Amino acid sequence: MKKYIVLSFFLLGFSTIVCSQSVSNDQIKDLITSYKNDVRGPYKDIRWFCTDGSLRQPKDPCPENIGPGVQHARYKDAVVNIGKTNHIYLGQILAYTDAAEFWDVQHNHSRLKQYQLDKYLRTIDNGWVNQKGQFYRGSIQSEDEEAWGIEFYKWLLANDTNIKQNYFLIRQSLKDIPHSGDDNVAQLMRSQSKVISDVIPEFMDLRVKIHSLPEASDIQKVKNFKQANSSKISIANGKKIDELITTMTLFFKPVDVSALAKQTTALKNTEIGSKINGFISSNSDTSEPSKLIEESSQLLYDIREAVITETSGAKRLQLLDVSLKLEEIVFKTAQDWETETVDELLNKICYLGLATAGAGYVELSEWQELDLGVKPSENKTMTLDELTQVLENARRQVEWSSSMVKANYQHVVDQYTAFEPLAYGFIDDKIRGSVALHLGKAVSDLGDFIAKESSLTNKVLDVPNQSGFRGLNPGYALGELVVVSGSPEDIEVSSNKIYIFQRSPSDLKPIAGIATVSEGNMVSHVQLLARNLGIPNAALSDDNLQSLLKYNGETVFYAVSNKGNIIMKLEKDMTESERSLFVKKERKEGKIAVPIEKIRLDETHILNLRSVDASNSGQLCGPKAANLGQLKKMFPDKVVEGLVIPFGIFKSHMDQQMPDQNKTYWEFLNAMFAKAEQMSQDNSDAEIEAYQLSQLEILRVAIKKMPMKPEFLSELEKDFKSILGNEMGDVPVFLRSDTNMEDLKEFTGAGLNLTLFNVADKNKIIEGIKDVWASPYTERSFKWRQKYLLNPENVFPSILVIPSVDVDYSGVLITKGISNSNDNDLTVAFSRGAGGAVDGQSAETYLIKNEGGFQFLAPARESYFNRLPITGGMEKQTSTFDDFVLNIQNINEIRDLAKTIRIAIPKETNSDYEGAYDVELGFKDNKLWLFQIRPFVENKKALSSEYLESITPKINKSKVILLSKNIN
Repeated sequence: MKKYIVLSFFLLGFSTIVCSQSVSNDQIKDLITSYKNDVRGPYKDIRWFCTDGSLRQPKDPCPENIGPGVQHARYKDAVVNIGKTNHIYLGQILAYTDAAEFWDVQHNHSRLKQYQLDKYLRTIDNGWVNQKGQFYRGSIQSEDEEAWGIEFYKWLLANDTNIKQNYFLIRQSLKDIPHSGDDNVAQLMRSQSKVISDVIPEFMDLRVKIHSLPEASDIQKVKNFKQANSSKISIANGKKIDELITTMTLFFKPVDVSALAKQTTALKNTEIGSKINGFISSNSDTSEPSKLIEESSQLLYDIREAVITETSGAKRLQLLDVSLKLEEIVFKTAQDWETETVDELLNKICYLGLATAGAGYVELSEWQELDLGVKPSENKTMTLDELTQVLENARRQVEWSSSMVKANYQHVVDQYTAFEPLAYGFIDDKIRGSVALHLGKAVSDLGDFIAKESSLTNKVLDVPNQSGFRGLNPGYALGELVVVSGSPEDIEVSSNKIYIFQRSPSDLKPIAGIATVSEGNMVSHVQLLARNLGIPNAALSDDNLQSLLKYNGETVFYAVSNKGNIIMKLEKDMTESERSLFVKKERKEGKIAVPIEKIRLDETHILNLRSVDASNSGQLCGPKAANLGQLKKMFPDKVVEGLVIPFGIFKSHMDQQMPDQNKTYWEFLNAMFAKAEQMSQDNSDAEIEAYQLSQLEILRVAIKKMPMKPEFLSELEKDFKSILGNEMGDVPVFLRSDTNMEDLKEFTGAGLNLTLFNVADKNKIIEGIKDVWASPYTERSFKWRQKYLLNPENVFPSILVIPSVDVDYSGVLITKGISNSNDNDLTVAFSRGAGGAVDGQSAETYLIKNEGGFQFLAPARESYFNRLPITGGMEKQTSTFDDFVLNIQNINEIRDLAKTIRIAIPKETNSDYEGAYDVELGFKDNKLWLFQIRPFVENKKALSSEYLESITPKINKSKVILLSKNIN
């Protein structure tokens, strides 16, 4: 692959933005606006690029004696600059680009993804940065771009690792990078319909139809719309509609199956080539949708397997092009496959699932775990329970397919959305253009049938596809509905509102209820808090979220039953029994008192982790340190050494004089709570909270600047070396906040306070101790405690200091089956690197069954993970999804560990606790390490609620269903 270098880029100064300084999003936004109005767009001028590296004027082609060249534009200086400073590449010209730089391994293939995103933006925004530049003659030569694309893919696909680890991304990129004269007609159709609905709101219903389940009959509907509204549609908009009709006609033109033979010339005399020829012979004249989809799906899957075993880049390229044609066949034909019986619907789901796997939306190993092949009894029946298992697995595949798109593109989309909000629609467009869209419709039909048979129905306002909702945690709430279709990170949440997110924020404050498209994982801190506090929590589909947008701002009642069915209705439609749930109660009723009678503040020396155990929890230190000390006694080779900074050291520092306040830090804190209590007579809750938060901000800043007692620092250095084996500054450590208000019988407090990862520098460790002490006084931590605890002022943080373990993967074990409510099973969620699963990443999740075996519930879908270098800090590394995180040996070791914990912990701690445990753990070179254990706390009030019990149907799982039964 040739690389064209333009020396002038490195010699010229940049007129707009100074090189090497990172460019702000506002500056990039201004650049984009200027390029939209520039007749040259992001390009400076046009040159000939000769094979010897020389440049020539547009009318002075490369002479024959130095070989042929290519002619295209050069980028403006500012465009080159933001590529260097921000890794943002606008208006990329492929013939101008080195293949390896475009593949961009160091940045997780960002340049390739940006090229795809750029093409999407051009289709929905009239050329985007090239609104006028698209007419700049000679800036891009299509034949040169296509020739580059062919060479690029031959180079890329010759590498086995590329195709094994990035099958989905490479296959998707073929839809956008020119290499064979094809265009992404489906995306163009969706984009054109969006542009029309933006300028003609009445077109919205047709746009939704075209985006969700397009049919050939929609062409006539568009024509009818134009005719019916001819008096209101401008000439320009009428032309847009005509262009859409032309595109739709092209899209719904039947795929010429026989033409596939011309695309497989390099595959003669190969096994997969014979299968393709067999498919062509069998389906050239097929008009039966079920047969065409079944055979297309099987060939899609066979091609995916063949691409892995093939070694030639050119042959792999032909196979992938055929694969795209087959997906197009399935996508266009799926609506025509009408199913009348359960058996026919299950068959359709199986083959659409097979096609979805063949198209790369799930990994082959994940597909094999789903096991969607139906195994009916001899008399062609299945129980309701067996059918539900098929539904749950098929629904998982739909969710995993969406998460594959998000995992590959979300980072780049978020980056672009910061300066171009239109970019946020890219992922939705990718999902709607996939065969998984039709799989989701078939799964929804099965869900509706099962809901009818079992009476386990959702009643969520009037939105379609009710079976797309799935309850996670029981509870009920009344509040304003807030539907967030974009990024959740900048949303300021309120404790009396109900939120619908694409994914939950990383730093969630108290809310009344929540539902998310991206569930994250069922054992993240956010999920555990929701489960613990009786906050109703559900998963829903992308389409469900879009359908709920019209109710944004309405006051709704929201409930999730113990079986997971969901009710959401407008406040005016509530029953009397539902209204009675929210009759005002005494302020303190239902809150939890934190016991402080046994707390010992006289211990002002650092403790060795080996010297503490569960009996010290809430006395000398919090439960993290106490329970880890207990584990150290029980599993000495699976727990690191550690230091514990007890409550007493924190309190002794808080008893120092606070600058500019004429009182100690502790007195300042208690004075604030006393003043708040006085204010309760004449002020609103909002005014009291605002006062408290302002005072806590003053306190938090002061604690971070607090002088450390010399005797404490001296002891810290001495004990650090004696216990951890090296000088402070030479061993990277975790600093974990460990308060007396965590892991209570009815309040978990999971993730509310600060943990500092992998701190190595001595001064940063000392500063970090103060940061951890200050963390219980953050707005988020305070609001959660204030909402659920009677005495939130009596918070005492201890600190657990343990050496970092640079784990290969880490996660959470719950000694209970959460998905099936079986106390004897186990739930495990793991992510690559450190800390991902507890922070809510999309984690690899299993139900490990007590009777043996396990069920794969979800794959890991995070493109980045944390490594912990010996020098301190965190290093982000990229991951792929072609291999499982856990291996069988790990799963078996976790099973053995859980068995020991269940028996030994109550015995060793003289405890009468009979519930499940929540264990944080990790593996390094297949060695298991334990980092935390706590009770797994569920909300007893929600679980025993008479109302929730009343909306929970009694299901006869053994009910027999004839597969010949009509589904309508």
